[in-house]
Amino acid sequence: MADGDCPAEPGARSAIVSAAAKGPLTGEALVKEVCRRIRVARGHWDQHNNAACRGERTRALALYQTLTPAQKEKVPQVLRVWLRYRSEKYFGETRTPPGSPRR
Repeated sequence: MADGDCPAEPGARSAIVSAAAKGPLTGEALVKEVCRRIRVARGHWDQHNNAACRGERTRALALYQTLTPAQKEKVPQVLRVWLRYRSEKYFGETRTPPGSPRR
């Protein structure tokens, strides 16, 4: 498994999309969706697209907080570290929110 990869089977992306259309995600599908959203946020971060990164990070964090401790262990450590620590430095509560007036 490559660094930061979440376990997935061929065609898993279509399974996630169809599962999302059926109702709320649970179990392995929820873990895969969290991994996917963190990767999307990191991609926006790498492209210096802060607004899109902030939105995806917020959605990923909201889903991540719904995971059980056992499910959180299934999220690769590289992704967990980026979500909880590195991105918190730039998008956390202590930062000035976008659209705030400048001095």
